[in-house]
Amino acid sequence: MQFDAFSLTENEQYPDLIGLIEQTCQEFAANPAYICLDQRYSFADIEQQSRYFAAYLQQHTELKVGDRIAIQLPNLVQYVIAAYGALRAGLVLVNTNPLYTERELVHQYQDSGAKALVVLSDLLPVIAKVVPQTQIEYVISTHVFDLIERQIHPQTGLQHIEFCDVLALGAQTQYERPNIADNALAALQYTGGTTGLAKGAMLTHTNLIANTLQCQSRLSQSLDTGKEVIIAPLPVYHIYAFTVNLLLYFKMGCCSILIPNPRDLNQFVEAISPHKFTGMIGLNTLFIGLCHHPQFKQLDFSQFKLTISGGTTLTQTAADLWLTTTGCTISEGYGLSETSPVVSINLPGHERLGTIGKPLVDTLVKLLDEQGQTITGTEAELAIKGPQVMLGYWNNPQETEDAMTADGYFKTGDIASISDDGFITIVDRKKDVILVSGFNVYPNEVENILAMHPQVLESAVVACANEHSGEIVKAIIVCKTEITDEQQLSDDIRQHCREQLAAYKVPKVIKFVEQLPKSTVGKILRRELRQA
Repeated sequence: MQFDAFSLTENEQYPDLIGLIEQTCQEFAANPAYICLDQRYSFADIEQQSRYFAAYLQQHTELKVGDRIAIQLPNLVQYVIAAYGALRAGLVLVNTNPLYTERELVHQYQDSGAKALVVLSDLLPVIAKVVPQTQIEYVISTHVFDLIERQIHPQTGLQHIEFCDVLALGAQTQYERPNIADNALAALQYTGGTTGLAKGAMLTHTNLIANTLQCQSRLSQSLDTGKEVIIAPLPVYHIYAFTVNLLLYFKMGCCSILIPNPRDLNQFVEAISPHKFTGMIGLNTLFIGLCHHPQFKQLDFSQFKLTISGGTTLTQTAADLWLTTTGCTISEGYGLSETSPVVSINLPGHERLGTIGKPLVDTLVKLLDEQGQTITGTEAELAIKGPQVMLGYWNNPQETEDAMTADGYFKTGDIASISDDGFITIVDRKKDVILVSGFNVYPNEVENILAMHPQVLESAVVACANEHSGEIVKAIIVCKTEITDEQQLSDDIRQHCREQLAAYKVPKVIKFVEQLPKSTVGKILRRELRQA
């Protein structure tokens, strides 16, 4: 099934991401590209600083084109400079979560074979333990405030160079644009590892450029080139924000307001309050949190026109609350690390709530049954084919083979349905389906019903083992107000669910908690709840 005729002829303008970065910086040189910690950086600033960073890598290290460099930073301009600079030097990005444990870091760095690392200086004590177990030869550290006023970095005995020194040395040397081979890798984007050890999705320059252009084709009518101010709270080391903020919005000359710590809603609101922002990317939990923040409600939304949601299912409650608070609808999309990441998105202003929209141009989708055969008219596993689909998993041919069909489709592991007019609905993750006496229960459906209860702020639904039915439904709930009688509230919630759901879908176990475990991107970690 294919929607919209599209040819990536614009790729000829951008043979690689180096071309995209350099041409964009030249076109919008005087415009603001990023705002962070009250500091503005123009496209010309970003071009210069990333060129210095690239020159340092070329002239002051033994790194070669194709070598991997890990970046372990939150949303800071240092991340932007390092990422663009590494790409301009021909290196492969290994995006790394700053909250990773020592064990997770060792695995990712060993698996990727990273030879260099850009890291927050606060993390140096942990990195000092990790580096000896890896192939990392060069460590570049930066403090959050280094670009405002140089800070003192902790001394751990680990040999490293500070970010400001890297830029100073790079400014004194010559940058040479490298030759990037066709289909060369641009990034190893590690998956969450929910089914085992994290795997590195091999994303090429072509993958990322294609997805940037595909997204632009879908969203261009909602964006004025060179004029938008976009709030960027989601971590740019995650492929969702990386592609949308650092590639798509950047290419269109937009200014992104980087939010280093979106969990601190007070600082978040303070950072965006001086600006007439026009757009934002986020996800369900963040939208709800902001709408319950009293100062957020007082902001100027007169120019606000585009909100994109991804990473987790958008609920009716969140969409309605956001529209009431900001006057802006939410366009829900869908993607994966393996697809660079965007597969589909609702057209802004023409959203069909509950769906992830139609596939992007030049994207093929189909549904597969348990035997891997194409099926229509029912719910089944979603499979994707298009220029944004990864080459495969790094050093993992068996996982690559298992994830791909013989005709080149990537099997997402998500259960979906496709309407006659092409809108895709994600029913649930395959692995999250609860089997109650032979009947499938999809957690998203139950969570959407729970969200309609006046006392439920957030919820997560998981399977709970049961000797009679195999599994029963368990709901873990965060309430809006203090609970006075848990049993009474549990009974009331079950009655609410019985009115909306078949009996086998109603939660048999209800647990109240103060907060749900979430990833840094804001996804609720059902696997942790299943293990609890």
